[in-house]
Amino acid sequence: MRVLVNTRLLIKNKLEGIGWFTFETFKRITQNNPNVEFIFLFDRPFHQDFVFGENVIPIKKGLPSRHPILWYLWFEKTVNSVINQYKPDVFVSPDGYLNLKTKTKQLAVIHDINFEHHPDWLPKTYSRYYKKNFPKFAQKATRIATVSEFSKHDISKQYNVNLNKIDVVYNGYNTNYTSLNKSEIQGARNEISEGKPYILFIGSIHPRKNLENQLKAFQLLNNKYSNEYKFVIVGESMWSNKLDIDIDAATKQNIVWMGRQSAEALKTIIGAAKLMSYVSLFEGFGIPILEGFSANIPVVTSNVTSMPEISNGAALEVNPKNVNEIFEAYQKIMSKENFSPELIQKANTRLNEFSWDKSADLLWQSIQKTYHAD
Repeated sequence: MRVLVNTRLLIKNKLEGIGWFTFETFKRITQNNPNVEFIFLFDRPFHQDFVFGENVIPIKKGLPSRHPILWYLWFEKTVNSVINQYKPDVFVSPDGYLNLKTKTKQLAVIHDINFEHHPDWLPKTYSRYYKKNFPKFAQKATRIATVSEFSKHDISKQYNVNLNKIDVVYNGYNTNYTSLNKSEIQGARNEISEGKPYILFIGSIHPRKNLENQLKAFQLLNNKYSNEYKFVIVGESMWSNKLDIDIDAATKQNIVWMGRQSAEALKTIIGAAKLMSYVSLFEGFGIPILEGFSANIPVVTSNVTSMPEISNGAALEVNPKNVNEIFEAYQKIMSKENFSPELIQKANTRLNEFSWDKSADLLWQSIQKTYHAD
């Protein structure tokens, strides 16, 4: 069996959500299936760390594809030429983009379709490309994998795809994110937040992450508790989004911008937080929920899209559009020394349902179903 994989998002020191999904699943899949040949297709010079074994053949072809015109050229021209040359049994695309010409069986991993519901969150050229092409990808795909039951039903309804054609492959999480002892927590807070307990937000600066309402809720908290807490932001701007929020100067002084951080640094940043705030407007999954669970810190998340499915009652769930509701959840956690050990226990139990080993097994099952499809 020969499997061609779109690995264009495997970029050294720049792995984002789908890049991590590709890395964690195919590292395991290639090692678990030594008799299967995997062709990894990159659009830029690749790092040797991504060649996971002797059964992996890395290829760099075409130009770096980071724009709709280049996406079209890479998937319709470059991918097609590689398929014709190597004749794989299956083409797997972890970011959902497919080749619309080939007769080769294809598995599209479509993580979510937020652009169908909120096209205004993206630059117009990107939004137009997604809305024009993803319905075609969904129909062209031999099978589809996605990361939650929510996304499965959303894709099925939006693109008129039979539910039986869609497999759910939950994400895993970084198991290095564990709890810290009191001394480690205080030491980290001294470095990060002037020694103060802090709320942690991890994610891109993007409208769907709803950072505006989370900061407005923090302003209410800050005003009530007289600068006792900090709000720490880990992430970078996406699509050149600027964050312009009308909050008071005292609150702004208690916001800590940390930018992009390494996985090693995040271990301490997450472990020392008082709570994880992940109150997005739309998500296909929500890995930071699991990262908070793993570090034994309470999580506040949204009661919409996939997030209640992932937290399953182990987080405080709020209406992401209701600032007062977010504030009240913050206050419940921040104002207590040890908030709800029962909730932490629920979180530990919930974590047992997720791992990258399970994700890799489920994705491999989906690849096999694609291979054996009529």
